[in-house]
Amino acid sequence: MTTRRRFLVQSTALTGAAVLAGCAGMASRTAPRVALAGIDSLPGEGLELRFMLKLRVQNPSDSDLRYDGIWVEIELRGQPLASGVAPVTGVVPRFSDAVVMLPVTASGLSIARQAITLIRGAREGNNVGPVTYLLRGRLGGLGLGGGDFESRGEIDLGNP
Repeated sequence: MTTRRRFLVQSTALTGAAVLAGCAGMASRTAPRVALAGIDSLPGEGLELRFMLKLRVQNPSDSDLRYDGIWVEIELRGQPLASGVAPVTGVVPRFSDAVVMLPVTASGLSIARQAITLIRGAREGNNVGPVTYLLRGRLGGLGLGGGDFESRGEIDLGNP
């Protein structure tokens, strides 16, 4: 076998192995899990209410999760409530978690809509009980970093 032909065979084999290894690495990437860890009040402007969300980001993957920017929106009882973006950057180490802070804004009208619906339900004798929420968003990132997330839960308004 000539040197040139040997080089071509070895190059093709190495390229194929690199492609297969890259595909295997991509397949092992698990989406981040994000949960609402807390909410603090911030000063608002005009008809807006602002909050600082504390999000617990879990990385169940075997590689570090690097993110650059975050976007989130919250629905309460199936209705839009608040959204926010922030240019935060960080790394959540493999098989680890971290808290990410994110300011969000809720319009006064969306808050009023939620309050009116809850008051109507209470007047009609409906138990206020737990209220469902949906938190969805994206951790920005380059290449394999970042990822979309979605989290659902309940907030019990009946027990202060």
